[in-house]
Amino acid sequence: MQTVRQSTFHAYLMWQRLLVLIFIAALASESSAQLWCDSLQAVAPERYIVATPVPPDSSDVRRLSHKSFWRATAETAGFNIGLWAFDRYVQKGHYAYISWQTIKENFRHGFEWDNDHLGTNMFAHPYNGSLFFNAGRSNGFNFWQSELFAIGGSAMWEMFMEKEYPSTNDIIATPIGGAAIGEVLYRTSDIVLDDRTQGWGRFGRELAAFVISPMRGFTRLVTGRAWQRRATTGRRFGTPPVSVSFGLGSRVLVYHDNDNVNKGGLAATIAIEYGDRYTESDCAPYDYFSFFTELNAIKTQPLLSRMEIIGRLLSRELIDAPSCRLSLGMYQHFDYFDSDTISSQIADPYLPPCVVPYKFGSPASLGAGAMLRYAPSPQHTINAHLHANAVILGGILTDFYRYYNRNYNWGSGFSLKFGAEWLLAKNNIIISATDRMYRLYTWRGSNSDAVQTPTEKPLNIQGDVSASTFNHLDISIGCRIWQQLYLNTSVNWYHRNSRYDKYMEWIVDGTYASTSEVIATADQWGLNFMLVYKL
Repeated sequence: MQTVRQSTFHAYLMWQRLLVLIFIAALASESSAQLWCDSLQAVAPERYIVATPVPPDSSDVRRLSHKSFWRATAETAGFNIGLWAFDRYVQKGHYAYISWQTIKENFRHGFEWDNDHLGTNMFAHPYNGSLFFNAGRSNGFNFWQSELFAIGGSAMWEMFMEKEYPSTNDIIATPIGGAAIGEVLYRTSDIVLDDRTQGWGRFGRELAAFVISPMRGFTRLVTGRAWQRRATTGRRFGTPPVSVSFGLGSRVLVYHDNDNVNKGGLAATIAIEYGDRYTESDCAPYDYFSFFTELNAIKTQPLLSRMEIIGRLLSRELIDAPSCRLSLGMYQHFDYFDSDTISSQIADPYLPPCVVPYKFGSPASLGAGAMLRYAPSPQHTINAHLHANAVILGGILTDFYRYYNRNYNWGSGFSLKFGAEWLLAKNNIIISATDRMYRLYTWRGSNSDAVQTPTEKPLNIQGDVSASTFNHLDISIGCRIWQQLYLNTSVNWYHRNSRYDKYMEWIVDGTYASTSEVIATADQWGLNFMLVYKL
């Protein structure tokens, strides 16, 4: 568990890294291996590629695949000790006053569900897991081996470094979500590095790589790679095909509660597509991934409103024809949606359906997916995808359970994602629609009134006994207005439906009411108007 200040600090660092990534990626350029680039453009001419793809150098692959177990272990443990020291001596958090007695008590008591903020559990903790993961990744270990460092680092923190009991959700979300974020950051930092450069150009690249992936930057410092000049780039993956787009514009939210109010402000988006969707030659996890995030500057709304990572673990191409490509595979998913009330009504924590429309996170999810490209003519192209996933762990806003910082239920379930885009007139017009549906079930819930105050002893539960659905529909139209600049208009619908099965009590207009079943729904519409530049 972590404090609110820690969560905010980690979120700030994350977005700083992503913005640096976009800036550096826009400057990247290579002049060789034009044949690879041409073949990719023949397969997906609608993509704008940041840099000419270049395969990795075999000497770089051998050198960077050399494993150093003890250095990776020391970096993992050292980060935990450093974070604990900051919490103990700078923040003076009560949870950081550990002793042998607290450690023994953690082992005796075992794991329980914690009550941190959704942003802390669904985003900050997986980001911490990405640091553990990259301690292994930057010391020569592959994707699956690095996951063991994420598990070990998370277990060390939960059992030894906090006075609070170890958290069930953290030991799941931190390593699994950490692998998704960690591999994206590791591969992104790989694009930035170039061991052939020197001077201020080299310094800028090393600094950017450190900001994007701190563990990799630290490892390069202690091994001396940060200043060694070589005849090759020093990139573990060469220069893969990478597409980047970012948008800036306005966002208007419409939420139909008692006040039927609207709110608007600025919004920004960042989208990255890494690798080839269809190639059979890629066999390593995350040789292909997509990343999307949305940021808000709207009163009453969180800065980070959405993040999605889809990373391919393995795949097989079923159709390889000039006009049609079809690929099946297994994918890891990381999803995060956050909102807050846009109502002027003050929400009482004892009132049922709260005025916040939705909150959702799924740091641990994987399943099967299919990707299709159909291009009957140069004037028309259709791209589509379908994913069916098992949600190992997720969280969704609840109308009842309240304790300290927590207003959501943990659960497991499944998700379905379907999307298609239609590119017309040689990509001058792009029409797309995507629907994401998530279904979560609590399997350790409260069988009575779940409303609590911080003075009460917390319940070791996932929340209310419930079955909840969260649906996000996104429809957009983009028109090219100049070269790689598009004017994009999109409509977003967010729908939450929660059914609470067991007996509940709450206060309604100063009186008590009860029932054996409650169904609560919430809807929010979002309208986005943006200029999108595709690098």
